[in-house]
Amino acid sequence: MPTDKIVSLLPSATEIICALGLQDKLIGRSHECDYPETVKALPVCTEANFANGLSSLEIDIKVKEILADALSVYTVKREQIKALAPDVVITQDQCEVCAVSLTDVEQALDNYLDKKARIISLHPNSLEDIFNDITNIAAALNVPQAGADLLELLNERVDIIKHKLKFADSKPTVACIEWLDPMMISGNWVPQLVSIAGGTPVLAQQGKHSPYVNWEDIQAQNPEIIVVMPCGFSIERTLKEIDILMQLPGFADLQAVKNNRLYIADGNHYFNRPGPRIVDSIEILAEIIRPKQFAFGYEGEGWIKFGM
Repeated sequence: MPTDKIVSLLPSATEIICALGLQDKLIGRSHECDYPETVKALPVCTEANFANGLSSLEIDIKVKEILADALSVYTVKREQIKALAPDVVITQDQCEVCAVSLTDVEQALDNYLDKKARIISLHPNSLEDIFNDITNIAAALNVPQAGADLLELLNERVDIIKHKLKFADSKPTVACIEWLDPMMISGNWVPQLVSIAGGTPVLAQQGKHSPYVNWEDIQAQNPEIIVVMPCGFSIERTLKEIDILMQLPGFADLQAVKNNRLYIADGNHYFNRPGPRIVDSIEILAEIIRPKQFAFGYEGEGWIKFGM
């Protein structure tokens, strides 16, 4: 039988749980878990230790200050979790800035709950890792067949793209910008997603954390396509800061800009979440990189073209 009570402190884990058909077992979530829409009604078990509405630079500075003082970017609401009395708590050990960390959860809950809860920690760095996490969560929650069925569907969608691009004669260079100020290029699984979708990722390595880059590095690469996908930002939120890019010296001279191949994607709901919708992210990139071959219907919701 499936596990009775689950608290997810990670948006991607929440999406995995729901995709496995276990939403009715989910009793608590993080402050960032917002998909599917119905999970917003669940009790919130975490909070951020910085204010809403900060700019990219202000967020970066605040996070670095918090970490420099050996503090956590997030607080675990242990009283709330104790009251919920979960059997399983799911968190991550991949990025202490992206979500509540394993260490935070262990320190908050150690010898505090009235009953022992299993803590499952995810650490994805690649598409394969994400798919393995789905398998592992399904096994841990006693629904292995649901995990296998979900992965079969996800792999079929990936294979459709790979098959269509099997004989592609060119792979345009693609810069995926994960943070605007200071500038970062999307690492971890994103370079792999770009490759599957028919592009050549620049300035980041598959499986490695997202690196800070200088503007001159992007100018030197002069990518054919630029996709702006800030971590945790919606398209609307990104549009409020797109001037950071547009005001950089020589921005208008980049071939991606001159050829009208500058795009903004929803980083929050797609590219920054290593769950089932990571395949949606591949489909989004395929639409952007190979518009003559793919039209999955994400334009306007998952991504937009940004004209100068």
